This record gives sequence, structure tokens and C-alpha cells, in this order.
Amino acid sequence: MNTTHFGFKTVSETEKARKVADVFHSVAARYNLMNDLMSMGLHRVWKKFAIDVSGVKKGDKVLDIAGGTADLTALFREKVGDSGEVWLTDINNSMLSIGRDRMLNDGKSVPVAQCDAEKLPYPDNYFDRVCVAFGLRNMTHKDAALGEMLRVLAPGGTLIVLEFSKIWKPLQPLYDTYSFKALPIMGKIIARDDASYRYLAESIRMHPSQEELKQLMQTVGFEHVEYFNLTAGVVALHRGYKF
Repeated sequence: MNTTHFGFKTVSETEKARKVADVFHSVAARYNLMNDLMSMGLHRVWKKFAIDVSGVKKGDKVLDIAGGTADLTALFREKVGDSGEVWLTDINNSMLSIGRDRMLNDGKSVPVAQCDAEKLPYPDNYFDRVCVAFGLRNMTHKDAALGEMLRVLAPGGTLIVLEFSKIWKPLQPLYDTYSFKALPIMGKIIARDDASYRYLAESIRMHPSQEELKQLMQTVGFEHVEYFNLTAGVVALHRGYKF
């Protein structure tokens, strides 16, 4: 039996998939509200930066992986215009349904697919931009998922990975107190689920560091990989290219 991490716990790979699904089914309804509260609105700045760094332009084909409630899909859709194409995807139906309905309510219909990032249902060399925001750390086989992202990118295409990362060391004690004390309390009050937000804090600690993720992307085959630390490393944006 193959094992992996679910937060600080060691579980079977099958059990992790189920547990991660349970987390997002549980928090989907209050996900956007909690994002605003947890980050004090900064997640919107991080996502806007991701759009700018991606270099997306009118007419591009874009794949938003783990797109959930469609924050980035909506921003990409504005950039590519009617001549472009933006796919909203997520492995979790509860999250995907919220994102789909949001886009429809805004009058911005986009193609939607529930799919596993480790087995993307798209042809080789199809997308100009691929983006995964706050989803990679929940994937069991990050190398397989990144390999799929490389496969579906067209030559000259760009991958953007926006993810929680390793904070500037002097701030670590304060960040740990916030993560392991305040977040679960907020989760319990707002989302009625403290356990899921405890998992969030743990999953961030288990995610590769900035340099480790850069090396993983290079090993998979991305070139000219670089990263940008945001908010003292609370979040990092990695960018890689396919040539």
C-alpha cells in the first residue's frame, strides 16, 4: 500500500484523496469568505499578480487547474476576450459547481470540466497558459501533475503555480501562532469546520519550499523556472516555460 501525507498524518494514497475531497466539500460554501478573512484580502492581490506575470493576452487558450470558485478563471476570461478560451477545472464537484454558477451569473460562460490534474483530459500542446493556484499542495503526485501540465502546454507556453510557501524565517513563530491557533478558530466560527483549516495549516508546512518546487519543475521539464516571494514568502509564485 502506497502512503503519503495528509497534513502531518501518514495515510494511504486512496485515503488522502477521500480526505482532501471531504475538506473541500465541507468548506466550499464559505470558501471565498474565509479566503478574504484569512488573507485580509491579500489573496486578490496575489491572484492579480499571477495574471500579470503569466503574460496572458487576447486570443490565448488558458487552463485553470484546481480553479474552484473561479477567481482566476474570471480574470483570465477578461484578458483573453471572446477570441480566447479559458477552461475552469477542479477535481472537487462542490468547488467546481460554485465557480461554474458564478461565471454563469456574471454572464461569462466558460467550458467546465471536473478532472484530476494528474490525468488531464486534453490533447498535447493545446494551451498557451496553464495556471494552478492553491491546489498543487493537495495533489498526491505533484511530479505527475506537473508533467501533465507540461504535456498540455504548447511550445512557448507558460505555467504559473501560485501556492503557500515558506515564510521569511524571523516571522515563522508569529505565523505558526496564527496558523495553528487563529485559523482553526476562524474556521470553526465561520465555516463550522475547524479540522479542515487545521489541515490547511499542516498542508502548507508539508509543501515543498520555493527552491524545492523550482527544482521539481525543472526535473519534470520546465525551463527558465523562477519564483517570486509574495508577502514575505507566505505565498510564492513560480513560473516555468515549455520550449
